[in-house]
Amino acid sequence: MGAETTQAAGDLAANWLETAWGTYKKRFVRAGRVIDDVNRISHSEGQGYAMLIAVKAGDRAAFDEIWQWTKRELYVDPSGLAAWKWDDSTASKVTDKNNASDGDILIAWALAEAAERWGSMKYREAARDIIRAVSKENIASSPMGTILMPGRIGFSPESHPDGQVLNLSYWVFPAFERFKTLDSETDWAAVQATGLKLLRESRFGPLRLPADWIAIGSGQPAPARAFPAKFSYNAIRIPLYLAWAQLNQPDLLRPFVGLWNSELNLGPFEVDLSSGSAQQTLGGTGFKAVIAAAKCALHKQKLHVSLRKVESDAYYATTLHILALLALQERYPECL
Repeated sequence: MGAETTQAAGDLAANWLETAWGTYKKRFVRAGRVIDDVNRISHSEGQGYAMLIAVKAGDRAAFDEIWQWTKRELYVDPSGLAAWKWDDSTASKVTDKNNASDGDILIAWALAEAAERWGSMKYREAARDIIRAVSKENIASSPMGTILMPGRIGFSPESHPDGQVLNLSYWVFPAFERFKTLDSETDWAAVQATGLKLLRESRFGPLRLPADWIAIGSGQPAPARAFPAKFSYNAIRIPLYLAWAQLNQPDLLRPFVGLWNSELNLGPFEVDLSSGSAQQTLGGTGFKAVIAAAKCALHKQKLHVSLRKVESDAYYATTLHILALLALQERYPECL
């Protein structure tokens, strides 16, 4: 790509992100609190996503405001991990102090990116503290390798008849690349390798897709009995993280690329894994953008014109749309 073309692409990218982030803040951010408008709560995952988008957009004021709210309202447990859920309709606000490890990982990743962008040791130290808390509370050994627990409580082999329960969409692969430089005490390469191994072995039903929740008590991954055996709103993030990390694992991306037919504009769908039948459509343009990112990573397929502008969808779909475009901008600009 020539210098002039690169500069033009950079200007275009900056413009789309500035516009999308400005709209996002107005719709979903209130004094540092990120609001999931469908579930009517705030959660650690949402705070982390917004912090990450803010730093990519170069909006330090918004980043600081979101981080300060997150630190004050969610980091209330001695474990050093964020409470996953904050509900304004309750007196206590925090109704469950258990963490969601992907939320902490996203927050730490955003802090690490901010530390580099703005040269802040304060952000770097905060990122390292969270990473080490995740390592202490959420990283564990298993017969499958080094695993990432979904939370501190409730997912151990003792808690479920089919053994350890995991969520493969919590493996935020691009974050692990950054963590390797911040935390030498944890073998993040081993965490990453186990996630890739589990994905390779978690191919269920006719479409060979992973379940939102898996259990590994039998020695091989299987859909967890405590959750519906389906591919849905959790697992849709897996191809995004694979593409963003540029792991060069084409066999892992391949099952996802058929989930959206761009010519007929069909899908992506929730999928019943036992039958392979499509259930309801995953509502929102952002889910299509995730599959488009996978198609780009696998086949260098250019982004469909309908996905180049971030639409005003619900919180989750809008968030994933912005993240998919960021992933393409950073890893596969030729697809834009």
